Amino acid sequence: MVFDDRKYQSALDYVYSFVDFSLTRQDRLSAAKFDLGRMLDLMDKLGNPEKAYPVIHIAGTKGKGSTAAMIAAVLQEAGYKVGLYTSPHLQDYVERIQINRKSIEHEYFVDLLERLKPFIAEVPELTTFEITTALGFMAFADQKVDIAVIEVGLGGRLDATNVVDPLVSVITSLSYDHMNVLGNSIDQIAFEKAGIIKPGRPVVLAPQMQAAENVVVRIAEERNAPLTLIGRDYFFSPASHSLDGQSLLVWPAKDQELINEYVQSGGRIAWEPVHLTIPLLGYHQVQNAATAYAALEVARQQGIKISEKAIVNGFARVEWAGRFEILQRDPIVVVDSAHNQDSALKLRLAMDDYLNGKPIVLLFGVSEDKDIKGMLDQLIPRVRLFIATKSIHPRAMDPAKLVELAQQYGKPAIATQSIEEGLTQALIHAGKNAAIVVAGSIFVAAAVRELWPDIDKTIGTESLVN
Repeated sequence: MVFDDRKYQSALDYVYSFVDFSLTRQDRLSAAKFDLGRMLDLMDKLGNPEKAYPVIHIAGTKGKGSTAAMIAAVLQEAGYKVGLYTSPHLQDYVERIQINRKSIEHEYFVDLLERLKPFIAEVPELTTFEITTALGFMAFADQKVDIAVIEVGLGGRLDATNVVDPLVSVITSLSYDHMNVLGNSIDQIAFEKAGIIKPGRPVVLAPQMQAAENVVVRIAEERNAPLTLIGRDYFFSPASHSLDGQSLLVWPAKDQELINEYVQSGGRIAWEPVHLTIPLLGYHQVQNAATAYAALEVARQQGIKISEKAIVNGFARVEWAGRFEILQRDPIVVVDSAHNQDSALKLRLAMDDYLNGKPIVLLFGVSEDKDIKGMLDQLIPRVRLFIATKSIHPRAMDPAKLVELAQQYGKPAIATQSIEEGLTQALIHAGKNAAIVVAGSIFVAAAVRELWPDIDKTIGTESLVN
């Protein structure tokens, strides 16, 4: 019997009928609206499915999804049945709940929700994200995963995922985002993210601004949580990069003398550091890989058996769409999900590293409550033509207003009213000489990826960008 997908759409409509902070302007949010008590109550009524398997819990402003994907890929390569919970999704809501990197089926999502509904009725004021997180925890318990990799949705301390008792906590790169909820200083943001640190549970921290690092170190000490710090306990160095991927070396601090000998000998000594190859592009992904590697090493210390071969193969096979993803090479078309100033800076650096000085056509759409000026400050100097567009998201900014902002930088800019129109215009203006970069919002990135198979890619014959 074929499953009627209208039931899936009806289930999504139900889930979206609750308060959805992802559809709410940031300036209308406040920390007061986030309350872990609801989630604790719901989990208790469900019999605490989140306790049925060990968890690696990942918070951060940027890089937490990529880091989660790397960790999950290695664990799967090691032979484990791995649950992966991330947000938001790119194309399909069920992408948020994956088992061995396969999204759960629509029919199963509907079944889970029907089982959850009686409990939802018993817990007032649940949110869309809390309900989805509960569905993820239920699915992983149902399917008897060996381990789950759980990405925080927003913040950490009050996030719905923070009901877990993690095997390892991981905090990736911290920067300014969601300030109305998390605070206006990097100290406050770090405090919220460090809320995932549990007493006595190990934590791995990616390289940070000093103020953020200080906060996390203090909280880890207060909670007697063993801290592994990238840049103190583990080191890394990029080795090579191309459009096909990049490689890095990673080593523990105890091997520093050996790495010095290795470098001085030109790699001719018997010992060598761990050499990882990843298909994800950009220097920030090297940092994420080092963080993921350290987290896996800590997990090994906690009893999770992972061979060196699984580590090397897992990193080499990781998939994480929409992050400096190359859709086409002639002309180059890159889709990225950069949506704050820090991620825009990382995108600009990746453009410099990988696009060989080509002129850039930027297809840009953004939510109106983001730091648009901060993003444009980073990207516009590298752009020859700015094409504004908008997704169907309710917070999407008017392209005409984006054009006005771009023109203040002295750049030619045009407005389009749909992603399809924007992508078509980008292909026309790029021709064969320029590179097209899509950025500003995960919703724009998702829409371009969805349109890409059916878009006319032959329309650009001569570059209008010079």
